[in-house]
Amino acid sequence: MEFVKKLYESIYTNANQNAFYIKDTFYTYKVFSDIINSIRFALQQNVSENEKMLGLVTNNDIETYAAIIALWFEGKAYVPVNPEVPQKRNEQVFELTDIHYVIDSSEVSTFNDLEVINPQKIESVTQKIPLKKVNNNDLAYILFTSGTTGLPKGVPITFNNVNALVNAVDIEPDFNLMPTDRCLQMFELTFDFSVVTYLFPILSGACIYTIPKGAIKYFYIFKLINEQRLTVLTMVPSIINYLRPYFNEINAPDVRYCSFGGGALHADIAQEWSDCLPNCKVFNYYGPTEYTVYSGFYPYNKETHTKNHNGVVAIGKPQVGTTYIVVDENNKEVQVGITGELCLGGEQVTPGYWKNPQKNEESFFVKEEKGEMIRFYKTGDLCFKDNQGDFLYVGRSDFQVKIRGYRVELAEIEFHAKAACEKKVNIVALDILNQLGNSELGLAIESDEFDTTSIFEYMKSKMPDYMIPSHTRFIKEFPHSINGKINRKELKSYFEINK
Repeated sequence: MEFVKKLYESIYTNANQNAFYIKDTFYTYKVFSDIINSIRFALQQNVSENEKMLGLVTNNDIETYAAIIALWFEGKAYVPVNPEVPQKRNEQVFELTDIHYVIDSSEVSTFNDLEVINPQKIESVTQKIPLKKVNNNDLAYILFTSGTTGLPKGVPITFNNVNALVNAVDIEPDFNLMPTDRCLQMFELTFDFSVVTYLFPILSGACIYTIPKGAIKYFYIFKLINEQRLTVLTMVPSIINYLRPYFNEINAPDVRYCSFGGGALHADIAQEWSDCLPNCKVFNYYGPTEYTVYSGFYPYNKETHTKNHNGVVAIGKPQVGTTYIVVDENNKEVQVGITGELCLGGEQVTPGYWKNPQKNEESFFVKEEKGEMIRFYKTGDLCFKDNQGDFLYVGRSDFQVKIRGYRVELAEIEFHAKAACEKKVNIVALDILNQLGNSELGLAIESDEFDTTSIFEYMKSKMPDYMIPSHTRFIKEFPHSINGKINRKELKSYFEINK
């Protein structure tokens, strides 16, 4: 597999370069490769060749990143879980993927029913271990996102999917990392955008700067930009809302690239942020987990490229190897300028949701495009294509939202809230905008006021903290539309009025 070979070569070629900056400590590529070899040796000694997927506890340490690369060099996939998420949810993920082994660098592992490999407690191996054969269609990772049934939803990505992403970015002339680059990695490793923030720097021999767990992210990013003079930033747009009060203190001429993804980038704040980065190219990337991180981008420039719709910066054009079409409810392509659902086709499309044939039937279809039969993924995003070939984002076609960069199914929140509620009442989860313009979660309950402590305690035991609503409103009677459906738009006004 081409990109795996490139990773292997880069790690050894750049042995003397810094690979990571984690918790105020630098690690060279030589140190990184030694840890990778130690993990690979442990895998070869303890895990069968047929065991193709291992769990990974996503600690912020050099061993966790080394584990990802070690698994890839062995032709295996990682299934990441966040140790700060409720144990039950993580156990569900491992049960769904039939995981028997987990790599966990925690001091004490909580996965007592699995075979745990702690990379901090294994034999040190420094000699270079040859690459295993990596098959294109084998899985590289599975990420689990919020699901409508209360169960997490698995998105498997193959080595071929990742290779297609790498090839598309390699062809892009406006983006070229170097060994001298200092790159931000602000994402939890269960979030798909994290893949590009470690993959491309390692391919280039650059240094990756991570955020400690528990740190205030926007403040730590501010610190890294100023003190470590980062050159490459990859962020969710919501972060710069929190940095906005400090814009007059940020002057970062070293930053060469700033990429956004995982949420809507608003034109007003993009312009202000650009003033902080005088020598920077800004990219607004677009792409779902199901399409291997991202599928295309818009090259934002505060003077020449400010295209937006309703204040949201355009998502631009598809990258090489990707096809965009906008369709109606019958999957028929609509004309330029007409809003419909954006669908993505190309080698980066996931093979399909993990053990979920019903969802696969709903989300994928095959269509002839320019004489070729292409399999498309239905994103759920409403967009239109303009006369210049750029795509502009309009909104969601369902009730799936982005919170702090994470994709959240409102139906899952409602599912768990209702399961914990002794009263048989209507409960609706909503995304609402706070004063900074970021999305937060609200819970509307159709009832007189009552104590919700037990409901929230239950939800906290089932879901990660970013899925726990921070606002609650009791409403005696929900508003309804003419066709009898709950009027969610009007429900949101109850939160806005009382903020």
